This record gives sequence, structure tokens and C-alpha cells, in this order.
Amino acid sequence: MTLNLVRTRVWRDGECVGKDFPLADVSEKVRDENALVWVDLCDPDHECLTELANELLLDPNAIEDAVARGERPKATRYAGHAFVTAYATWFDADDVSTLGVLDSRLRLSRVSAFVLSNGIITVRRDDRFDMSQVVERWEEDPALLTPGSGALALLHGLLDAVVDGQFETIETIDDAIEALEEGLFDESARTKEIQQRTYRLRKELVQLRRVVLPMREVVGAVIRGRAESEHDRSPVLDSLYTDLYDHVTRAAEWTESLRDMVVTVFETNLSLQDARLNTVMKKLTGWAAIIAVPTAVTGWFGQNVLFPGVGQVSGTVVSTVVIVTSASLLYVLFRRRDWL
Repeated sequence: MTLNLVRTRVWRDGECVGKDFPLADVSEKVRDENALVWVDLCDPDHECLTELANELLLDPNAIEDAVARGERPKATRYAGHAFVTAYATWFDADDVSTLGVLDSRLRLSRVSAFVLSNGIITVRRDDRFDMSQVVERWEEDPALLTPGSGALALLHGLLDAVVDGQFETIETIDDAIEALEEGLFDESARTKEIQQRTYRLRKELVQLRRVVLPMREVVGAVIRGRAESEHDRSPVLDSLYTDLYDHVTRAAEWTESLRDMVVTVFETNLSLQDARLNTVMKKLTGWAAIIAVPTAVTGWFGQNVLFPGVGQVSGTVVSTVVIVTSASLLYVLFRRRDWL
């Protein structure tokens, strides 16, 4: 059995009475109806989870979901416990220098939770999501850490930390899109760079939507489960979960609006390229017309035929006046029409 990291903690009446006890003592702690237990497993193997599932009567399907890759955020109720999966998100600034211009900077870390009647077991695929911030949230209100509603209070603190991180990620992408919009109308901006930045933001936003949008269903399922429960009637948790649902709804709506913004930036960039190309073509056409006049005049006077002023200074003066006058008139005309 391989286990990289195990953290345990037990509360009684909101007070921590034990921490970092052996994993073998978990089943004994959970059987204590007056205790609230938390177990955190970081990158456990299937064997470890199976042993723990046998002791705590966890559903085998939930165990498979906890170790499987590519699971979407969800909340499922089983006999005796609930299973919740969510993804923490952030931008890893340390890896930016090693990434390609089209590589995603968004980082995801999956956190699963088995919610028992008087405890919660969290399972993380890696240690990039810091559980210390979650523990601090739990201990800010010790009155909630009691048997009965305590397990859902722990779950709320976990989901609240995840959603706050998602909000920060969404805000970062929003700022990046605004900066990209400002650069669209910068004459010195390079089109290729804007295209690359737009593509990368779109790629990151697609990843973010996959983990943010389902959170509304996750929190909604937890709220419905509380409503059907006969034991959990905490009015404090009612307001907390209502506020959490409001947060995930705002995050989902914000993410959807960002998708529209990225599409608008992409389409605007294409429109501006077409407009710039039209401007260039108008200028080239104007200069070609201006150059065509003296070319025609000099070509005419250069023919080997007699014409007024041939071999005389007056002929040179007349041809020069015709060239300058015609070119000047075309230049003024094109300038007034904003072709040059």
C-alpha cells in the first residue's frame, strides 16, 4: 500500500481534540457519534482507498470515481454517504517562462470528498491544492463543527475555498481579455501576437468552463440533499449554502460572458485586419493612379513622332506642367476621400 500524505483531525463540540492520528484509527473515531472526523488523503493508491472503504462501508463506485482520471465535477448520494468532486483552479506564474506561446497557463487540481454523517474524507490527486486554507475556514466558526451538521459544514468550507479560487482565475482571464481588447486598436501591435494571445485565452477559458459550469449542479445537489435530510436543520448552513450557490451561479455567468468576449475579440481582430487591408489597397491604388499619369505623359512625349514643342524648351515645360498638375489634382482628390 502506497500513501504519500495523510492528515487527520477530530473535533468535539467545536474543539479540536486530536490530530494526525493513524489511519487505522479512523473507523473507531467515526463510530463515535459525538465526534467530527476529517481525513485527508493525498495521492492514495486504489488499495489504500479500498481498505478504507471496507472499514467505513464506502460505495465501490465512489472509490473508482475518486481515483479515475478525467472525472467531471459532480455530487452523488450513496447509501450512508455522499460523494462530491470539484476542481481547484489557478494560474501558475512559475511555469510561464517555460511555456510556449500557445500553451495553457491554467492549472487544475481535483479534490474529492466522501461526506459521512459525522465526518468527511478528502482525496486529492496531488498536493498543489493547499488544504491548510480550508482548515482555517473551518476553524473560523467552531460552533458549526458539531456532529449532525458538522460534516456538511466541512464540505461547505471545502467548496467555498474551491469556488473562491475559481473566482480569482476568472478575474485573471477577464483582465487578460481587457488588455487584449486595448491592444486591438494599437497601430504598433503585431497581428500574429494578438492571434496567439487570443487563441491561448480561448484554450484556457474552455478548460475553465468545463470545471466551473458543473459546480452549480454540484452545490444544487448538496442543497437538495440537505432539504431531504431529517437530521440537518441548521439555519446557519442554510444561509451559507445559499450564498455559495449564488457564488457558483455568478462564476458560471461570468465565465459565459468571458466566452462571448473572446469570440468578440477574435471577430474584431479579423474585421480590423480586413479594414487595414482595405486601407492599404486604397493607398496602393491611389499611388498607382498618380504614377500612371506622368508615365502616360512621358510615354506620349517620348514617342518618335512630331508634336508641338519637339526639340524645344517649351515642349519640356509643357510636359512638366501637365505631369505636375495632373498628379497634384489626383493627390488632392484622393486625400479628400481619405484614400491616402
